[in-house]
Amino acid sequence: MEFGIPKEVRTLQSELRVGLTPAGVKNLVSRDHTVYVEKSAGEGSGFGDEVYRAHGAQIVYSAAEVYGRSDTVVKVGRPMQQEYQFFRPGQTIFSFLHLQVASSDLFEALQEAEITAVAMETIQNKNGHQPVLVPMSEVAGRLAPIVAGQLLMSNQGGRGTLLGGIPGVPRGTVAILGAGVLGTNAIQSFLGLGSQVIVLDNDIERLGKVDQLFASRITTLMSTRHNFERICDFVDVLVGAIHEPGRRAEQLITRDMVRKMRPGSVILDFSINDGGCVETSRPTTLRDPVYVIDDVIHFCVPNLPAAVSRTTSYGLTNALMPYLLDLGQYGMMGMIEQDPGFAQGVHMLQGNLAHPGVAADLDREVTASLSNGEAQ
Repeated sequence: MEFGIPKEVRTLQSELRVGLTPAGVKNLVSRDHTVYVEKSAGEGSGFGDEVYRAHGAQIVYSAAEVYGRSDTVVKVGRPMQQEYQFFRPGQTIFSFLHLQVASSDLFEALQEAEITAVAMETIQNKNGHQPVLVPMSEVAGRLAPIVAGQLLMSNQGGRGTLLGGIPGVPRGTVAILGAGVLGTNAIQSFLGLGSQVIVLDNDIERLGKVDQLFASRITTLMSTRHNFERICDFVDVLVGAIHEPGRRAEQLITRDMVRKMRPGSVILDFSINDGGCVETSRPTTLRDPVYVIDDVIHFCVPNLPAAVSRTTSYGLTNALMPYLLDLGQYGMMGMIEQDPGFAQGVHMLQGNLAHPGVAADLDREVTASLSNGEAQ
């Protein structure tokens, strides 16, 4: 099979990750696959063209050539408008797609070119987890206290609160909405700084697990409007970490709740990839990451893991490689038939909408059945 790794074009979002590392390329080439890598695709993550070439990649000089030669394109961010013209009919594209919140022109371009689009964020394993999304969530969760700590500083317009406090002075208080992978990593990192941590989730068993994992050093609450209103009265940092695969995020925090937050407090809405869980959230970029509404600092960067692009490119390759190897061996239809979890990641099959959740959010009909791999 011929794989292609284009250079990411989301320059305004400072997207410096790359779809596969040189080690990942070597793994595919060792199985007799061909890998085309666009010139400079890995530079943002510290991987030069010569390293890719030494690991068996064929370096090409334009995105058009990558798309034109490849059966399967692997990239980080969803395709941008300037890439639509390069789509090859019948091609497969792997990316963090988030199609349910993308502009309608992307759906139309995928449909017109009969693309099979695999959303890496909704691929599931046997335990119902999203293994390709996991390393990105781990990174975002572990970066959360670094970002929050800086934004709380007085010279950044924050409350001037030290998350860990000092003897005789209270610690900062953090509320985390969601006890999944991102939320759990955020808990670990905020506790490591000495913060007071409150975790909210709608799954009592999940709350029990994190309570046990962190030896009851956190406060756990059920996700209810009453509790959301309570925490907004006093927290220094609010972290949105909810995710339902293939669906828009539910807006749990209303504008009125944001108004109740103290001036200089911070919202980190990591659910922004799925539309955001705070009513006042809107996507920002690593170059211009914050804005202020009602004296509350909002940080809503969809691709925060790109800030540590080398680590996340390695993590992405590690998680994605088993699927790419199986794809090369069994083909797309073989993968769908033998791995229902992988099929959860297939949002478009040969230009037909295949994911029920995405269809519901887009108010469209499912036109491809993954049970038999055919368009309806």
